[in-house]
Amino acid sequence: MADESYGARIVAVGADRDGIEGLARAEGAGVPTFVERLADHPERAAWDRAVAARIAEHRPDLVVCAGFMKILGEPTLATFPVLNTHPALLPSFPGAHGVRDALAHGVRITGCTVMLADAGVDTGPIIAQEAVPVLDGDDEAALHERIKTVERSLLVETVGRMAREGWTVTGRTFRFGRPGR
Repeated sequence: MADESYGARIVAVGADRDGIEGLARAEGAGVPTFVERLADHPERAAWDRAVAARIAEHRPDLVVCAGFMKILGEPTLATFPVLNTHPALLPSFPGAHGVRDALAHGVRITGCTVMLADAGVDTGPIIAQEAVPVLDGDDEAALHERIKTVERSLLVETVGRMAREGWTVTGRTFRFGRPGR
């Protein structure tokens, strides 16, 4: 965020629970934060509306999910482009256990995916992917740590490119750059 050539600026950090590192880092950097707990709402739809309203207060151009393990609802998805990551090379191994599923399948290469979120689970248009080899003797924890290292860098690179270059989506196809360029 300190490098102006990066092209993006963080306007807020939100979470669905207290005590997470992302909130502490944001507060330390002077970035506004908010917490919207699912348990504080009578139903999931009310939480979905509250999250969308809290996000809207900060007027972001892009919502970036990092470590947020809840599916955002229609009020957010219909209002903002939402970027998400997944620890597998989608469309293979979607869902909460992508690393475990890749290991169980016996793949030799897995990786991570940056995508635009949609109403499905890991079904949005793919923006970027990077491969991570599965090493002999890998267990889920070791492989997941290697994937997360690659995933974080890929996410930072992708957000910067989107901010600097713009993007378009046609059907399921994502392209960097503004129309007419």
